[in-house]
Amino acid sequence: MRFVRVILVTMALAAAAVPLPSRLVEAWYSRRFYPAIQGVVTPLSNSVPVALLDIAALVLLVTLAIGFWRRVRTAGMLRALVSSVLSRVTLTAIVFLLFLALWGLNYRRVPLDEKLEYDRSRVTGEAAIRLGNHAVREVNALHAAAHKLDAGLDAGFDAGLNAGVGMQWPGLDTAFVSAQRMLGSDRFAVPGVPKRSLLERYFRAAAIDGMTDPFFLEVILNPDALPFERPFVLTHEWAHLAGYANEAEANFVAWLACSQGDSMARYSGWLAIFEHVAASLPKADRTALTSQLAAGPRRDLQEAAARYAKASPVVRTAARDVYDAYLRANRVNEGVANYTAVVRLMLGAGLEDGRRPKLR
Repeated sequence: MRFVRVILVTMALAAAAVPLPSRLVEAWYSRRFYPAIQGVVTPLSNSVPVALLDIAALVLLVTLAIGFWRRVRTAGMLRALVSSVLSRVTLTAIVFLLFLALWGLNYRRVPLDEKLEYDRSRVTGEAAIRLGNHAVREVNALHAAAHKLDAGLDAGFDAGLNAGVGMQWPGLDTAFVSAQRMLGSDRFAVPGVPKRSLLERYFRAAAIDGMTDPFFLEVILNPDALPFERPFVLTHEWAHLAGYANEAEANFVAWLACSQGDSMARYSGWLAIFEHVAASLPKADRTALTSQLAAGPRRDLQEAAARYAKASPVVRTAARDVYDAYLRANRVNEGVANYTAVVRLMLGAGLEDGRRPKLR
């Protein structure tokens, strides 16, 4: 048993420390092994109305607690504590290896900017302002049509989510396939049915809109996400399911998918991009850009800001710091700032007709 533990821990340490060639990961894992896994695991997860991550976490906690109590009764507290530490080190190694095998190695694939006709010289402050102005024009033009679709779609989405069966936005899965095709994929990810979770209170307190479960390859959404936020949040998580682990890349894929959808999807995508552009600009430029918003989009952003303000500052900051450390540990050097890096990706990508990326 000790030998097995040593092997598992050694494998985990080696997997964490040893660099793998990104092109090897891209060719053999992200384009072959992972799509095959996702094509099986996500449909199975979709067939279960509750979050499998919740079930697994509860089973694991109960099993650990029972095991520790039994060791206390048979061997005493000190030995139980020592044994518990060793068991948790081994368990951590197993979980980490499963994480890499089932999804996590996508962090080490070829970056998306190396697959596109990306030119750093296009990434300038002036270009960011132009992109922001374009986003303003889009959301101003789309707001009325998007909100006409809002009531029926949102009611159906909430009903499905609350019933534990989830509901996709009509046509969004087709738009998602179109986005993957534009990026050169020939095997398309299975969209995850959005689910609720026992973690909802934490999501609210931490201002988390959604997450992709890297073990059961399912999508969990915060039900408080506003109707105009949901298409972008959902396609962002689907992008993770498609193997785009990097947050900037997932945002890029989400925007690309939303741009192929209905008026609500397009509105959701461009409003998200507006927020990322605005966050990347100096205060004076951000103020000038925001002043161009029509009353409708301005109200939506105020409503989103009010929802964000309900989160706990302490929990939100702690969650941000933990996720920042997680991203850096997975070789995303920017940490949580990687979300806004989608602006650089859009500017440098050389988009045809303002929406279609050019592949190398």
